[in-house]
Amino acid sequence: MKLSQFRFKLPEEQIALYPHTSKRIVTRSDGTTRTFEVTRRDESRLMVLHRKSQKIEMFNKEISGTPKESDFIRFKDILNYFEEGDTFVFNDTKVFPARLYGTKEKTDAKIEVFLLRELNEQQRLWDVLVEPARKIRIGNKLFFDESGAMVAEVIDNTTSRGRTLRFLYDCPHDEFKRELFALGQAPLPHYIIDHTTTKQVEDPAHPGQTKTKQVNDRPYREEDLEDFQTVYAKHEGAVTAPATGLHFSREMMKKMEIIGINSAFVTLHCGLGTFHNIEVEDLTKHKMDSEQMNIDAEACNIVNVAKREGHHVCAIGASVVKATETAVGTDGLLKEYEGWTNKFIFPPYEFGLADSMVANFYHPLSTLLMATAAFGGYDLVMEAYNKAVEYGYMFGCYGDSLLILND
Repeated sequence: MKLSQFRFKLPEEQIALYPHTSKRIVTRSDGTTRTFEVTRRDESRLMVLHRKSQKIEMFNKEISGTPKESDFIRFKDILNYFEEGDTFVFNDTKVFPARLYGTKEKTDAKIEVFLLRELNEQQRLWDVLVEPARKIRIGNKLFFDESGAMVAEVIDNTTSRGRTLRFLYDCPHDEFKRELFALGQAPLPHYIIDHTTTKQVEDPAHPGQTKTKQVNDRPYREEDLEDFQTVYAKHEGAVTAPATGLHFSREMMKKMEIIGINSAFVTLHCGLGTFHNIEVEDLTKHKMDSEQMNIDAEACNIVNVAKREGHHVCAIGASVVKATETAVGTDGLLKEYEGWTNKFIFPPYEFGLADSMVANFYHPLSTLLMATAAFGGYDLVMEAYNKAVEYGYMFGCYGDSLLILND
């Protein structure tokens, strides 16, 4: 397929900058009310695609006229489509606070360092991305706190923006990582943290007059690191969240247990390759960045028992699809795996493991959209995307989601 086939117009106001919130109204003893907004991961919208019948579900009842917000299927309703013995496969990678801000020695120029992965524990070597790259050279020292204790030296160039840093921090490794991560921020995508809006501001050159200016309207919050983490995150190593899993609440996970829906956990440390622009029209020529993954014997046993007994296996997110398709055998069963994968899934693709999938609504030209279209069928998925734009669904890491069933 061609890159241009995944282009569509996404209205700016339909890009989710925060997790889904719901309004709660509290009535006081005097009869007055107060409205609160609370974060509810599991109350975002869910669209359901039926692959064989080509049916698309959006509403929880028959609708005549313009639908109200309460008419849409909610994410927590996903459990209604599964039963005892079915298995959900989750990615239990854990996001770490990878974005650091600091200064360059001598000039005090502000810099951004994005931690990718630790290369050598003893030598404190890290693979990173830097901004502005042209000003950060081998031999430069970078400072990350006011005391000057957390210092790193640039020892190598890896790519145009890539560098290898050696942190000059003499202490036990656990203490070093704790101090380093305490300085970091949640690695939210740039389309969130750099989001701007047009505002009228005072023009200092002309007192009493205003001018139009693009102003950042998405400040960083302390709760961002918690919001950008799944409730079942376990193995640290991701620099972006497996976004579909963000919708699951602890209440949903408990309800799954009660119903008898099994949970299998695989680990794929999501990297920044997800957000890289594809620069070729012919998708067969695109190369994905490698990501580290692990599938253990316990996950294989849970999934394979479900498959042998004829139950559904549902992949929660594109990262799970990538991991399981890397490790599935020719017999359709999941195999143990420890290593790296650069699998790029786009239509047409013959899937070997899961028979259902959950995915967020993603941006135009996204590799995640391509994997979703490969699973659900290009025409049906793009029809769903058109409906999502028309009916005001939200897109991105914090956006609404899509359940694809093989019926």
